[in-house]
Amino acid sequence: MQINADFSQRVLVHSSKEPWLASPMPGVDRRMLDRIGKEVARATTIVRYAANSCFSKHVHTGGEEFIVLEGVFQDEHGNYPKGTYVRNPPTSSHCPRSDQGCVIFVKLWQFDIHDRKQSHLPMHRGPKTTLNGLSTTTLHN
Repeated sequence: MQINADFSQRVLVHSSKEPWLASPMPGVDRRMLDRIGKEVARATTIVRYAANSCFSKHVHTGGEEFIVLEGVFQDEHGNYPKGTYVRNPPTSSHCPRSDQGCVIFVKLWQFDIHDRKQSHLPMHRGPKTTLNGLSTTTLHN
């Protein structure tokens, strides 16, 4: 499958106009923004987990990164609320789920195959403070 696969071309995608397509797991739907491949693919996708839905345990051979747009995403490594960025490098694995439901923006197979840096970062900003007369905003992590 190829969706917006020619990266030499500029493409504007109105994601809210894209249809939700069922994934292989019940309660997990996707809006495909770009894709090169079948079920295992280099892809950029918006994924929606219904409440109490899950995806079977799997390995991200080419890595995965995502931002939680709504709700709380969960796996055996933690709970990730709206605004959290998660980076799972190649060869990482997890069993994703969402008890309350969530929407994530996810990119797959876009890492250097030798990259092994795993991280997560809450992207919401903390209170503004003043340091030496300069206004700063802190990130909570």
